[in-house]
Amino acid sequence: MTGQKPHLRTVDVTRYVTPLREGGSLPAIAEADDDFLYVLKFRGAGQGTKALIAELIGGEIARLLGFKMPEIVFANLDEAFGRTEPDEEIQDLLRASTGLNLAVHYLSGAITFDPVVTTVDAKLASSIVWLDSLITNVDRTARNTNMLMWHKELWLIDHGAALYFHHSWDNWKEQAKRPFAQVKDHVLLRYASQIEAIDNEFKAILNIDQIQGIVSLIPDDWLLRDAPFNSADEHRQAYVEFLSSRLSVSNVFVKGANDARAALI
Repeated sequence: MTGQKPHLRTVDVTRYVTPLREGGSLPAIAEADDDFLYVLKFRGAGQGTKALIAELIGGEIARLLGFKMPEIVFANLDEAFGRTEPDEEIQDLLRASTGLNLAVHYLSGAITFDPVVTTVDAKLASSIVWLDSLITNVDRTARNTNMLMWHKELWLIDHGAALYFHHSWDNWKEQAKRPFAQVKDHVLLRYASQIEAIDNEFKAILNIDQIQGIVSLIPDDWLLRDAPFNSADEHRQAYVEFLSSRLSVSNVFVKGANDARAALI
């Protein structure tokens, strides 16, 4: 480990290419001023900046732990950007998303992971189940795997449904210490036979300083929206406390995952 503080590049969106009509968030493929294509996640979409925060935290933790993850960048959207968009729904979305959004490098030619077609070994499956249990990611199911195959390697995408406690902040300190009940629906659970070994391996990598560094990336104006905190720093610290607490009792969600797997197989 280098100990370097994490950093995200910032790009300016120059062209709206096409919407990706998935769920209610209406992400889009867009081009930026670095000439790359990105999957753009809008702050003005249904779940707003909370989905962007979950995407940032979940994606950068995944990258830190060694998973294949497309680059995440901040994407600046000018207020004039949507004026020529003919679709009124998209125009409204662009208007509501002026300022800093989040984007993920577009993996051209990637195909959706299909567990029937592609076999995942026990270590990788266990690693992904452990990650999703840590960040309480409810959206890695057979219906929506949020994984891609690109150049014969498995890549993780879309962690916007993680950290679901922050949509209400009810009993969040208690939630940090609970098993991840939704792991029973995880698309890779049946193959995850090495979760305890992965727990030891990942806890040797991930620590509070690294969590603090990732959380520090969250822009101030994404915070304090429907949240019970007095400052952006206090809000960030709550994310650090949740994840640090969860990490300290990882045996709880590891046991929960193993119990759910035993019931499945």
